[in-house]
Amino acid sequence: MQKRQAALIALFGGTAVLLIKLSAYFISNSVALLSDALESIVNIAASGLMLFSVWISAKPADDSHNYGHQKIEDISCFMEGVLIVMAALLIVYAAIGRLFSGVVPVEIDLAIIISLAATAMNAGLSVFLSRTAKQSNSAALEGDSKHLMADVITTIGVCTGLLLVSITGWVQLDAILAFIVAVLIARMGLSLVFKSGGRLMDNSCKTEEAKIREVLLRHSYRFIDFHDMKTRRNGNLIFCELHLSVDGSLSVNEAHELTDHLEDELKSELPNANLTIHVEPKKPKASPKDKQLA
Repeated sequence: MQKRQAALIALFGGTAVLLIKLSAYFISNSVALLSDALESIVNIAASGLMLFSVWISAKPADDSHNYGHQKIEDISCFMEGVLIVMAALLIVYAAIGRLFSGVVPVEIDLAIIISLAATAMNAGLSVFLSRTAKQSNSAALEGDSKHLMADVITTIGVCTGLLLVSITGWVQLDAILAFIVAVLIARMGLSLVFKSGGRLMDNSCKTEEAKIREVLLRHSYRFIDFHDMKTRRNGNLIFCELHLSVDGSLSVNEAHELTDHLEDELKSELPNANLTIHVEPKKPKASPKDKQLA
């Protein structure tokens, strides 16, 4: 399935989940369930950003963007993280007011059933996006999948706490649960901000670098050495450049065939990698036997 179709499903599914969670809040008057519903608003905004980003990232490279438009997926993840942190702050504001109001949640059992139904939908969306992300190598879909799964875990925690409210009668526990949810949401948002921010700052790709070295070392007998390897991520693409030292006696055609072979083999194992090799002529080191003959 294409990334754009998956993003549309996530957007409509998120809207349905929000409406269900809001109904649970209106039935129970629970600020913990309200905080859960507010997070769903963030989910919808994030899904909208994701849809926009996968649409733009699918555009081919042009004169203005020689490396393509994949970077927008990281920008989308960064903005999603900021929105999540803002939602956490709104939850804290609502919980502070409820902590001293003494308002008692009602119809908790029915509200929990409704909220868990919405959570089941979120879990299904998360699994669906996760599988699509693996098939399409999409950073945006992967981020949204993890976001939704975190929402599932949070909702289960809220519902468990509300059951304790109905058992113990301690109404302040409702607001305390909202604070806990806000902390979890803020942590998730900050995690996305730092992760996407690192990609926007062109962090090196250590896992892919190890794979590139593995591929190159299989053919070490055909060149002298390689050095100055640099990698960066652009959406779901990996750009790598390195210097390859070859025997200076090789012809231009032979050196070109060697680099083409290395690039093709790497492409077969890392389809999203784009390798650029700068060839340098170098005189091979003389072996001990050659030194004796000299």
